[in-house]
Amino acid sequence: MTHPRKIEVTDAELAILQALWERPHQAIASLVPSLYSRGGKGEYATVQTLLMRLEKKGCVVRDRSQRAHVFAAAVQREDLIASHLTTLAEKLCGGSFGPLVSHLVRGGALKEEDRQAIREALSELEDDTP
Repeated sequence: MTHPRKIEVTDAELAILQALWERPHQAIASLVPSLYSRGGKGEYATVQTLLMRLEKKGCVVRDRSQRAHVFAAAVQREDLIASHLTTLAEKLCGGSFGPLVSHLVRGGALKEEDRQAIREALSELEDDTP
């Protein structure tokens, strides 16, 4: 199993990524109101700074072909989840996912559709195993 690329983002950066996953290809002006209700100059500058940080981390890409630059997520939600879960498993469980999954299953936190998705993923994994 390959380890996912380690992706570290702050909560504020994550909020921007979530907005870009929901509606790709947005300019700063369209992101600000979805993140900050006031949407003033300070908030615009904050979003701009966060986007620059995310761009440096390789998490967003910028289209400079228009006057107002347009941003899109360069990292998939699944890749960020994999990175964070791997880090969590390393910190808490010596790299093993078993205790994390067992806790979720036994803790009653999973809905039926979650349990079904896990069953299907395990079945696919077993089908791929020689």
